[in-house]
Amino acid sequence: MAETIAIRGRVLSFPAEATAAPLYIHDGVITIENGVIRDVGSAETLLPRLPPGTAIEDHGGRLILPGFIDPHIHYPQTGVIASYGAQLIDWLNRFTFPAEQAFADPAIAAAGAAFFFDEVLRNGTTTACVYCTVHPESVDAFFEESERRGTRMIAGKVMMDRNAPPGLRDDAETSFRDSERLLHKWHRRGRQLYAITPRFAVTSSEAQLAAAGALLKAHPDAYLQTHLSENHAEIAAVRALFPDDANYTSVYARHGLLGPRTLLGHCIHLDEAEVSLLRESDAVAVFCPTSNLFLGSGLFDRGRYAGCRVRTGLATDVGGGTSYSMLRTAAEAYKTLQMQGQNFPAFDAFRTITRGNAEILGLDHRIGAIEPGFEADLVVLESGATPAMRHRRDAIGDNLQDELFLLMTLGDDRAVAATYIAGKCAVTG
Repeated sequence: MAETIAIRGRVLSFPAEATAAPLYIHDGVITIENGVIRDVGSAETLLPRLPPGTAIEDHGGRLILPGFIDPHIHYPQTGVIASYGAQLIDWLNRFTFPAEQAFADPAIAAAGAAFFFDEVLRNGTTTACVYCTVHPESVDAFFEESERRGTRMIAGKVMMDRNAPPGLRDDAETSFRDSERLLHKWHRRGRQLYAITPRFAVTSSEAQLAAAGALLKAHPDAYLQTHLSENHAEIAAVRALFPDDANYTSVYARHGLLGPRTLLGHCIHLDEAEVSLLRESDAVAVFCPTSNLFLGSGLFDRGRYAGCRVRTGLATDVGGGTSYSMLRTAAEAYKTLQMQGQNFPAFDAFRTITRGNAEILGLDHRIGAIEPGFEADLVVLESGATPAMRHRRDAIGDNLQDELFLLMTLGDDRAVAATYIAGKCAVTG
């Protein structure tokens, strides 16, 4: 028997054509059947058509959008967010690596996963690309929690065989074997998807990068996630470790790691040849503004990538990033781009964190929009969540773009009134 529910409110979704006007229904209804959107339209049209006894969840004048998508985040780093006073390499050694070693314990990994899901769902994020640790136990704990909650997630075991503490090192053969076993276990099991995850070139040998490339070649529908060109000291280390490569990006290219399902965190300091490699491979450069600012790494040049036809995404990068909120992340992206004379209008920002991030994942036929046939992952936003927000909203009046800019500038988890996973309310604000 099909289970049908209806959700009512102001419906906002962005179309496939980036320059087209968004779908906005001032008094809208979304009907959901078995976790999938069946219909979207005005309340006047759809309410009379509902089957008798259909549950209607009415959010009044609040905005209903597709759930937010975060394409770069580390679930084992929830305990080191806001660790003071270090840049990338020092930050990894002082804070991150010690914290990640604990995830060899399945109980700690399970508790960490539970906290992670509580936090991202509270912030309206319904899908994320997630780094686990080198320990297979951390991956199982993550996917088990995701499966329990019904979320669509992408994650993978970190591969590291050098320049890390002994408790965080594997080797090329073991990392290949463990990653492939986990991939077979979890990839496309329900809503779960797998990402092959060499942390970055500094912590992987030639043999391990080759193993990651072989794994990607054998499983081309999996994802590949890693870091690229975040910090000048990191770039210098890669140059010393791979002296025969022309640049950092060519290390990944030579090992077969670049492609349309490759997600490259940061990409701040690339030269023209490296940008060309991204464009030619159709790899994705992921903008992580709060971590770039917090760790003093640099400013992401979004305009440059758009001009060079390189695809980009926007992500929190917790725990170097300082907020789980995609609203806060969009606000810091706006400021980062302002520093470079670039604009980030509200429609662009909200399209990026919904449909745009779905597009870079190749999931824009499933998530990221409110359309019939899409999975019913939704977020409900209250633009008057705080006194300051209400005060500003009163001054704005009935202007959708200004309201969205208010949400991305002053909003955070307090603005999330509800989060739905496959049509079921997972969080209420």
